[in-house]
Amino acid sequence: MRGRVLILAGTAEARAVCDACAHHDVLASLAGATACPLDLGVPTRRGGFGGDAGFRAALDGVSAVLDATHPFAARITARTVRICAEAGVPYLRLTRPAWTGDWIRHADAAAAATATALPPGARVFLATGPGSLDPFLNRGLTLFCRRIDPAPPQDGVDWIIGRPPFAEPAERALFARLGITHLVTKNAGGDASKLDAARALGLAIHMIDRPPNPGGEETHDIDRAIVFVHAHARQLADHRDRG
Repeated sequence: MRGRVLILAGTAEARAVCDACAHHDVLASLAGATACPLDLGVPTRRGGFGGDAGFRAALDGVSAVLDATHPFAARITARTVRICAEAGVPYLRLTRPAWTGDWIRHADAAAAATATALPPGARVFLATGPGSLDPFLNRGLTLFCRRIDPAPPQDGVDWIIGRPPFAEPAERALFARLGITHLVTKNAGGDASKLDAARALGLAIHMIDRPPNPGGEETHDIDRAIVFVHAHARQLADHRDRG
């Protein structure tokens, strides 16, 4: 039976699905990692679920779950796959295709931060988010870390505030102005402007591999994800009727 579909959001792909499903009974969920997220145009909850028990409770009355979180939201996805399977709730994961190319690969941020990867004195642009910063600190590196929200100053790092998407010419100009020698990023897929800029400048590119696939059905096709939501979500006669 059709009912309410829970959309685990936080990506541009999630926004596209929400936009296409605004006249269906959907509830988007944001983990709260960003202080001022973009409006999704559908009812939205923010914050964690309170562990396994909280997520199970949140599935009450939910007809399906679309997981459109970041490819590196490994714990959220693993829990969602497991509990949806236990509860018999249809699940689909929407992810961007991973980037492919010639770069230096690492299993995680700690591996990318080693002296063999980043020699002392390197000027490093971290496009991995502030949550990956710690392994790179106190290593004799000049660090520039991109984040969406402003933050207090922190010793050993310069914050670069910006929200995607980014344009390749602007990225190239930024890297050149900062004197970047190494780019460290996660294989998130999607917009590759920072990779194109780094290649144009001849920078060393260090790529952190995606976490292991936790299972569950997965697609890279936004249209398929929209069809999935439409198949499980009750269509609203009036898009304001979201009781």
